[in-house]
Amino acid sequence: MNFIDHEIDDFQTAAYQDGEIKQVKKSDLLGHWSIIFFYPEDFTFVCPTELEALQDNYKEFKDADAEVYSVSEDDEYVHQAWAKASEKIGKIKYPMLSDRNGKLARQFDVLDEESGNAFRAVFIIDPDGKVQSYTINNMGVGRSADEILRTLQAAKFVREHGDRVCPANWKPGDDTIKPSLDLVGKL
Repeated sequence: MNFIDHEIDDFQTAAYQDGEIKQVKKSDLLGHWSIIFFYPEDFTFVCPTELEALQDNYKEFKDADAEVYSVSEDDEYVHQAWAKASEKIGKIKYPMLSDRNGKLARQFDVLDEESGNAFRAVFIIDPDGKVQSYTINNMGVGRSADEILRTLQAAKFVREHGDRVCPANWKPGDDTIKPSLDLVGKL
């Protein structure tokens, strides 16, 4: 299934965030950009490196009007226990969503039914609740928080400047392209 411009379905789930248990629902993702960051499970090996990298870039995500939502098939109490047991996870400020029933992972088609874990997937959701970018990696392939942030910034730029597009490796401040027949075959 192609998720580009697909509006996410309604959902509600428990989350652990900065010492508290709370509920997160679709309406919480509207009105700002959202990063839905699926990972296989807590208390593992690659996952803490990714979650820490997101936290290290969290201010930049917030400055870009985005909230990060990490999601695994663990419950909110396991997230809490992991935060207490791991210095890296303990410093996380963004919501860690519980998807024990697999509803979110199935909604985004990233659940490995055999293992019961989500694949490593990133969905960039616009303020209207529509997917603007997504990537899905196998379990052993970690992701770059810097690239997720760069892709978010490019998606925001294109939304705000519909007549311009972002070339490969574009970063804020770099030149963009205004599509034109004059450019065909010249780039």
